[in-house]
Amino acid sequence: MSLQGVTRFRRVRLTTHILSVWVLLFVVTACSTEQKTEQAKTETYPVIQPVVTDTLYAKDYVADIQAVQNVEIRTRIEGYLDHIYVDEGGFVRKGQLLFTVNNPEYREELMRATASLNNATAEAKTAEVEVKSVSLLANKKVISEIELEKAQAKLAAARAKIDEAKTAQTGARQKLALTQIRAPFDGVVDRIPNKVGSLVDAGTLLTTLSDNHQVFAYFNVPEGEYLDFVTAKDALQKRDVSLVLANNQIHTNKGSIEKIDGQIDRNTGNIAFRARFANPKNLLKHGSSGKVRMNQAVTQALMIPQKAAFELQDKLFVFVVGADNKVRMRSFVPKLRLPQLYVVASGLAASDRILYEGIQTVKEGDTIEPQVLSAPQLMAQLANQ
Repeated sequence: MSLQGVTRFRRVRLTTHILSVWVLLFVVTACSTEQKTEQAKTETYPVIQPVVTDTLYAKDYVADIQAVQNVEIRTRIEGYLDHIYVDEGGFVRKGQLLFTVNNPEYREELMRATASLNNATAEAKTAEVEVKSVSLLANKKVISEIELEKAQAKLAAARAKIDEAKTAQTGARQKLALTQIRAPFDGVVDRIPNKVGSLVDAGTLLTTLSDNHQVFAYFNVPEGEYLDFVTAKDALQKRDVSLVLANNQIHTNKGSIEKIDGQIDRNTGNIAFRARFANPKNLLKHGSSGKVRMNQAVTQALMIPQKAAFELQDKLFVFVVGADNKVRMRSFVPKLRLPQLYVVASGLAASDRILYEGIQTVKEGDTIEPQVLSAPQLMAQLANQ
């Protein structure tokens, strides 16, 4: 074979080899693409539908705790604080002596009133004797009837002085009683700002007395939640509430909602609730802080698992599986966030099919093989998580 023929043979052989390589690459790529397409078509994902049911959820409201009775103990007279019989934080009984104020003028006034009463009583006795004497003489026609009438008028005046003296004595005794300040009810003594020897005026605050065996918790509820509360079924049976203390512990005694304010605050859109809690161990104090935990009812709530949702630009989305088994993103607005669940306000319907797992691996427009989970299966999985 000539040199030119050898060269031509080599070129043909090289071309054939290159074509074989390209054919092989094409076949491998086609097989790989076909395999991926087949895999994408057969990928199975769990799919759920929103659960529609009635439910209860607990919500906390910041509360202001006040004693059932809380009064300021003030003096009604001027004088020096003579004695303090109690200590701050101590428990006192109704009628127990708390303070005495030294004011000798009231004692002297009582003595003068008592002396005036004794004097009026003596004058009345003298007038009675005179009436008897004049009456005998008048019966014997020794003196005229006018003299008898004068004696009787004198007796009436003396008796009127007795009534006046008694009134003055009662007033003086009441004033003297004001020097002793007693507890108006059972309670706990607060701070005592003045010490023994302090000069106090009428109206000076001596201390505050609180009856803490029961407490009120005042809290504000938005208008919408108030309407949910009053229109819910069995609302009267759901008036029991719990009190979360400042250390996040639950108060041992349940409370009950007693009153709801008569109007809604136009500035805040809230309405005030009042709950009562028993406080047998005197743990809660007037002015304490806490949170009232109240159960609210939601009827026909549309709920989806939080696991099925994802956040994008401050909005919540899910992948909805269409009739063609393609997934597409859809935003929704949550009404409530419960443990592991969202209560949907808008954006989704009960008939929607929602991708439950795999939201990190699929993208808009992917086709999947849906595996529908029933509501009982979904709730059982959530309960085990």
